[in-house]
Amino acid sequence: MNDYFKLLRDFWDFTFDNPEKIKANHCALYCFIVEHCNRLGWKPKFGLPTTMAKDAIGIRSYNTYIETLEDLINFGFIELVEKSRNQYSSNIIALSNFDKATTKALNKALIKHSTKQGIKQGESTSTIDKPSTKYQVQVYRSFDHLSLSQTDFEKLVEVYSKNDIDDILDQIENNAMNKKYTSLYLTTKNWLKRNSPKSPEASSDDILYNHVMAHVKKYSK
Repeated sequence: MNDYFKLLRDFWDFTFDNPEKIKANHCALYCFIVEHCNRLGWKPKFGLPTTMAKDAIGIRSYNTYIETLEDLINFGFIELVEKSRNQYSSNIIALSNFDKATTKALNKALIKHSTKQGIKQGESTSTIDKPSTKYQVQVYRSFDHLSLSQTDFEKLVEVYSKNDIDDILDQIENNAMNKKYTSLYLTTKNWLKRNSPKSPEASSDDILYNHVMAHVKKYSK
């Protein structure tokens, strides 16, 4: 009885040693032949129906299929016992115990890949497991080096109207001296007090309306 694992391992060793000879069709057809032989109970000789093999690996051209099969025979993986009479009959073949491949190329490639993959996974895991101490601050308005958070805007809109706040923000942004400011919230608050001395005396209904509208805008995004 053939060893499924050894057959495929020998084949992949050969592919790594001879990458210039191997195409995807070779891999597909050989894997199908091994599987077909396994389902037949590892018969020493067995028929390989052309149409079935072509359909299984997605090859439409008969010439391409024959070339692929002949390559596997020439590589030493398959023994041709009896050639089919035409494209509608089966070739009688046998799996050969291939022992020409060396394992150095494949083993080296796998070890190198495993080492790199292990390092990447370690880096990825450490990044994921590391607890984040930062949270994303929602910004209502920003320009240059200044920004006004959504939270600070809501504090202002409890007292002043949104239009007044936006007007002041526009004035600060267009002010050539805004580079000296360090807090957009405090600067806006001071300018609002200066330009709207009566605005803090707004009715409770206006304050409630402005507060509600600020929350509506926040959660409607």
